[in-house]
Amino acid sequence: MILARATGFLFLATLFCLSFEKIQWELAGTIGLGGILAILFVVSFTLERLGAWPRGIPRTVAVVLLFAAAFLLVYLAGFYNIENEQAAAQFAKGLARFAITFSFAAVGIAYLARRPLRVYWFALAALCAGIALNGVYGVAQLVFAEAGRDLDQTLLGPLLGEARPINLYGAVEGADVYRPNALTNDPNHLGIVLLVPLLILTPLYLRLERGHRLRVPLMLLLPFLLLVELATLSRSGLLGLLVGVLVLLFPYGRRFVSSAVLVPLGALALALAVVVSRRIDFFETVVRSRLDTESGSTATHFEVYELIRPALDGHALFGLGLNTFSVYYEAVTGLTNWGPHSFYAALVIETGIVGTALFATFIWWVFRRLRAGHRLGKALAAMRDPLAARVRPLAWGLTAAILGVMAANAFYLTMQQSYFYALAMLALALPVTFGRRLSAA
Repeated sequence: MILARATGFLFLATLFCLSFEKIQWELAGTIGLGGILAILFVVSFTLERLGAWPRGIPRTVAVVLLFAAAFLLVYLAGFYNIENEQAAAQFAKGLARFAITFSFAAVGIAYLARRPLRVYWFALAALCAGIALNGVYGVAQLVFAEAGRDLDQTLLGPLLGEARPINLYGAVEGADVYRPNALTNDPNHLGIVLLVPLLILTPLYLRLERGHRLRVPLMLLLPFLLLVELATLSRSGLLGLLVGVLVLLFPYGRRFVSSAVLVPLGALALALAVVVSRRIDFFETVVRSRLDTESGSTATHFEVYELIRPALDGHALFGLGLNTFSVYYEAVTGLTNWGPHSFYAALVIETGIVGTALFATFIWWVFRRLRAGHRLGKALAAMRDPLAARVRPLAWGLTAAILGVMAANAFYLTMQQSYFYALAMLALALPVTFGRRLSAA
């Protein structure tokens, strides 16, 4: 009983902390709080289920493990293309991250498959609550920065020794322009991770009955998260949000013009208008700089794709090695930029044609399972099961969130992080968890 409670706590705690990139330590390599909790959860669940393994595991978990084995083979094949110790060290870091994220995803699905339906909702709430806390921290960052103080060093410094401060974007007429990164390492990371609660919770909110106890909290939370999204000035985040909203317009277009949406958005627009009216020139300059398609930062996002062809010369099948893009990038350009400005460019360069095809197959399978979730929702609706009013919006929200994150990663790199695999875990676990309701019926 104690071990089962510990497993449940570690599962929810991991999901809550997955977006806290800044909270990390050097323990035989860099490892974050979310990674530590994920390892403890996997160990705890394994100990809890030792006597039950002969009963078998869900087919979805087996497929995830098969994909993990296939990815491992591709990564090990790419290891033989590594040419120096620096690249080998980066490869080891990437392999450790892969082992933690995939293990957590596989074990998380197995855990949800054996727990009551409410545990799935707790898991979704924990992930969204952790990201929402990031939003609150980001606003506090801005308040402290405008007052000339460093919230990160004040709050996280004693714990971590040194914490990355809020991003200083530049200055307009002597006034500093800040972009909050909250508990992530970059404003764009924050902008992309905010897509998860924004796009998952929106369809659930739209389908809530009047008087439901979550209607008002979500009516307040979603505009707040959108406000933080805008404050990050992340073009990648806004691109992902646009794609996600377009997906949700297909099933919920009419609901987007209802009072449930227009009232909170109108209140947010009014608040923004009041703030902007006080410093029109300031905000106009900032927005114009972010919309400038000829700036150096914009060019970098597109130029990274030009590196693919020369990088794969002689290593087309398995690439240069997992997590080694930064080493190649520095050797080619002379810049010590430890991350590409595109997940897909990094995917092709690091894992080659075989690795890219394998990842595309994995994503295709995730969407196949989401399609099963959509069908499950329709089946429950045909049975007049009230759970259908939650399952179908959840399936649409997960679909929009994954597509939004994928679009945002065309010009940034976050899909290798744990939050994305937690998102994939929830998508894959949806038909497994809620399918039991249909089987019981």
